[in-house]
Amino acid sequence: MTRYVIVGARAVGASLAAQFELSGIRYALVGRGEQIGHIKKHGLSYQRPSGKRQISLNAIDITDPPELTLDDILLLTVKSQDAASSLASWSWRPVSDSGGATATRLPVVTFQNGLATEAIALRTFARVYGASILTPARFTETGSVAAAGDPQVGVVTIGRFPTGSDETAEQIAADLNRADYLAETSSDIRRWKSVKLLHNVRNALELFDGADDLRGSIAEVLVNEARHVLEAAGYNLASPSERTTDISGWRIAQNSGIQPGQQSTWQSFTRGASSEVDFLNGEIVLLGRLHNIPTPYNEAVQNLAGRLAHQGGFTNAVPLDAIQSLVDRSCQGSKPALAATR
Repeated sequence: MTRYVIVGARAVGASLAAQFELSGIRYALVGRGEQIGHIKKHGLSYQRPSGKRQISLNAIDITDPPELTLDDILLLTVKSQDAASSLASWSWRPVSDSGGATATRLPVVTFQNGLATEAIALRTFARVYGASILTPARFTETGSVAAAGDPQVGVVTIGRFPTGSDETAEQIAADLNRADYLAETSSDIRRWKSVKLLHNVRNALELFDGADDLRGSIAEVLVNEARHVLEAAGYNLASPSERTTDISGWRIAQNSGIQPGQQSTWQSFTRGASSEVDFLNGEIVLLGRLHNIPTPYNEAVQNLAGRLAHQGGFTNAVPLDAIQSLVDRSCQGSKPALAATR
């Protein structure tokens, strides 16, 4: 019988574990530090639009990991910047009663934002499944997670990486649907991961403060730069009309613990955790450099967020004007992209 080993106990991983617990799906939630220690001792304080409840979870500290079997499927829910080390930690763990097999025999599902994790996983795991997840979830307080998707927790698209789908992908999607997600499979998951990146390049703007019209203009340029380089890199971005699952009734519930401007990047900085920006805006900068396409706004956002992360601690938002100032200096007299959009 399939068991899902959820690696990472932050917003996505903990809410998956909570939904599996409530739906009777076998799982183990593996994490580290204060979060997993609190959950083991007290359970998870889990807030949904219908209310808050305390849920006991099958939580396991990474220092004493569960014994793996060939029936396990790994769900990697750590942040992108932690994925490589996590995959390295799990790849060569033994699988019991398997004739010497290691975890690399198991399917691994990558829930990370950005485009880097799947290729990293494929270096060791033969069966990699990319997952693009839309879920308004918040983790800023130890032992507590809020998930504001309504009526379902989130929307998930899953497929074999680099291409294809199979019975395992269909099984995972079916179990996610059973756990109150809106899930479907795709034979080209790279298209869904890349189109989500268009949304994610705006996440870092939550670290900045300024006029709404300036925020909107910068967000538009960030997305335009991203679209340009992704298409140049050969990504055929998925369209919402291609969905086979109707998500028109899904929404972010009001008064459910999630406030506008508090997405995953803001949450990481608020907790003092490491930054994901190098795998979001930084991915666009990388592709721009590989294809000789300037991406001054994504580079400026990455630069300023990187400095903020290096300082340690996030107390005051950075002025939005700092992005434009950095772009102006880097352009050295050429017409900035933002000015051209006005």
